[in-house]
Amino acid sequence: MGAPLRLYGLRAVVLTGGSGIGEATARTLAKHGSTVLAFDTKNSGVDRHFKSVKGITGAAANLVDADQMPALIEQAVDTLGGIDILVNEFPITFSEPISASADRLQRLLQSRAALTLSICRAALPHLKKSPAGRIINMGFLRSAFASDADDASGKAEKDLANLTRALAVEIGEFGITANYVQPGGVMTPDSRDVFKKDKALRDHCINSSAARRLGEPVDIAKVVLFLASDDATFVSGTGIAVDGGRSGS
Repeated sequence: MGAPLRLYGLRAVVLTGGSGIGEATARTLAKHGSTVLAFDTKNSGVDRHFKSVKGITGAAANLVDADQMPALIEQAVDTLGGIDILVNEFPITFSEPISASADRLQRLLQSRAALTLSICRAALPHLKKSPAGRIINMGFLRSAFASDADDASGKAEKDLANLTRALAVEIGEFGITANYVQPGGVMTPDSRDVFKKDKALRDHCINSSAARRLGEPVDIAKVVLFLASDDATFVSGTGIAVDGGRSGS
């Protein structure tokens, strides 16, 4: 007999789940026993993407309007019957990699914070009913930042760390954990498009990693699995960098 599935009977909501890290996360959670509702944008084709995948339902939604998050959670509860795991990755688009522009970065961070707080607070009444409530926030990919914007990338991670830590304090008494995952250079469809236009940025991402390579979406998904499982029951308010190790070069 095989080992028990790590997430058997748990219900997961994965945002931006139609491709890249979100898709890998949805598939990994489902593989380990979770029933998954993967939301993505209206033009993503997510509602068709998972039709033949056991354990995953795809649904299109507005993921960039904080006011729409409560309705999204209600849709998730109607579909799944409840929520145990919430994985937050928002499709905040970048017309070009972020430079050191403080104004632009600050607007993006404010948007991400508003979306994260809105969906987490809408989900909280349902997570309170779960025996294993988990919130997992996803950081921006390193490919979202220009080669000379390591400081901006670090600021974005620090902002997410502070937000997640505050959430963990707010929800800890209910037995719910909140953590974040900070990807490094990962070869997602969006990153591939960026790297085609900017090979210097691709090389910078590779050289900034001690592993001297780009990651794959499944590398991130495996860490989300850990944080969603019973192995991370006493892990909260913290983050895990999944970047192959930071070389400092």
